[in-house]
Amino acid sequence: MRISDLLKLAFRNLMRRKARTALTVIGVVIGTISIVVMVSIGFGVNKSFDETIMQSGSMTIIRVQKYGAVYDENGNYVDSKEQVLDDSVVEQIRGIEHVKAVSPIIQKYVQLECGKYQSGVTLYGMDCEAFEAFEFPALQYGNYPTKEHPTTVVLSPQSMQYFYNFSGRNYQEKSVDPLTEEVILKFQEYQTHPRKKPFELSLSDVAMMEETDNWEYSYNIYMDIDYFHEVWQKYANTLTLEDRKRAVSSVSSYEEIKINVDNINNVAKVQDDIEALGYATYSEMQYLEPLKETSRMLQMVLGAIGSIAMIVSAINIANTMVMSIYERTKEIGIMKVLGCLVRDVKRQFLLEAGLIGLLGGIIGIIISYVLSHLINKYGSGIMSSIVGTETTGSLSIIPLWLPFAAAAFGMLIGILSGYFPARRATRIRAIEAMKTEG
Repeated sequence: MRISDLLKLAFRNLMRRKARTALTVIGVVIGTISIVVMVSIGFGVNKSFDETIMQSGSMTIIRVQKYGAVYDENGNYVDSKEQVLDDSVVEQIRGIEHVKAVSPIIQKYVQLECGKYQSGVTLYGMDCEAFEAFEFPALQYGNYPTKEHPTTVVLSPQSMQYFYNFSGRNYQEKSVDPLTEEVILKFQEYQTHPRKKPFELSLSDVAMMEETDNWEYSYNIYMDIDYFHEVWQKYANTLTLEDRKRAVSSVSSYEEIKINVDNINNVAKVQDDIEALGYATYSEMQYLEPLKETSRMLQMVLGAIGSIAMIVSAINIANTMVMSIYERTKEIGIMKVLGCLVRDVKRQFLLEAGLIGLLGGIIGIIISYVLSHLINKYGSGIMSSIVGTETTGSLSIIPLWLPFAAAAFGMLIGILSGYFPARRATRIRAIEAMKTEG
């Protein structure tokens, strides 16, 4: 029997029992929706975790901070300890295998002035040779400082956007363009000597970063660490003797040492090596694994729910095909008497079961896209409370291959569910079938 004839018979038989076919198809639709939506949520949450981590910094960055956090074996915060970070520590870390770049960091809160407008930002002094290794953003204009030309101050766009004039009753706000307006940098950590002029640094040699989603480069300004020491010494010379000593001492050690590892797979090993030296470390990787574990557990739970729904639909298809065989026993006998091959009878029932699975799969995929849209639009708050962290981006992501896989899977479930009923149909003897009333 030709495939076209089998298809015509299959569609005719399914339409003869519309109510039963519809109910069976609905079961497959529910199963398909469960699998597609659950898998898409798993993909969405996983991507959301990655985006959340990536927004806060590179995955290969390790930080050794002045006040290092101490964690237990389960990753729970225990205490913090003060760590002396100086050049000798930098050199020890530089010698560790897989360390790509190291930079000490001095951090100072400074005041910026543009006429009568003022702003406050954090200034970071870093080794300018490490800027590229730490994947600093591209520049709108200017160049990053080098050892040959260390005086460039690198600005973030946001650092120039919030200048205020507090002289009036209602403060005024403005954005500053450092290319056309003079910006003065002032330190305010110590009191200036009464007989000396307060230190001021005109930011005439500047570079501007491009906008970035990484918060680390959004509101700060950067300077080569050697040039910072030079500027800081000039500032210290304007202070009283006692404050000058304090100022010089305050930059003899570092607030942080930043390390870039050559490969994400080596981050844990480098952290262990640094901690073996007696220093507490921090990296985004130590928070990624618990998030990944949460994501995997969530995917397993969602996948199990979808699988249960599909198993129920498979049982429903099998039940429908068994009932169809009992009702069509005489028809099967007539087909055999007319010379239909056993394999044609088997194909007939397998095709009907497969069509039920395919039709249910297609309808389920269409509804899944609608539900995915609704989840992305309204489900952010609910998902954040479930996973325990703020989620960003789409919560439900349906990859291009998933609809095709779901449709094929629905059809496969139909065929597998109809296999044993079809096999039963082939074993019905033609003479006994012809005796059946119906």
